[in-house]
Amino acid sequence: MAEYALAGVVGVVGVIGAELLWFRTGIFANRAYWIAMGICLFFMVLSNGWLTKLSAPIVIYDATMKTPWRFPWDIPVEDYLFGFTLLTLVLILWERQGPSRA
Repeated sequence: MAEYALAGVVGVVGVIGAELLWFRTGIFANRAYWIAMGICLFFMVLSNGWLTKLSAPIVIYDATMKTPWRFPWDIPVEDYLFGFTLLTLVLILWERQGPSRA
């Protein structure tokens, strides 16, 4: 079973559900959110592509725990799911916190 993929999908569904049903920050309608996600995706592809390249991997995943799908440059698709979940949750919590009173 592809536990990494399952955990990734659960994370994405969980963070989207938490935003839409509980936090309600409106982050998905915010253009700045999508720009930030695009910037993060660009650097994620560069760094993750280098770390997971099949020709000389630095990070090696258990093949029985993930799907065989990799795109681009041998990046496991599960990494995008985890990246979306973590970045979105951090930005939702940042928005929820509000301005600093320092």
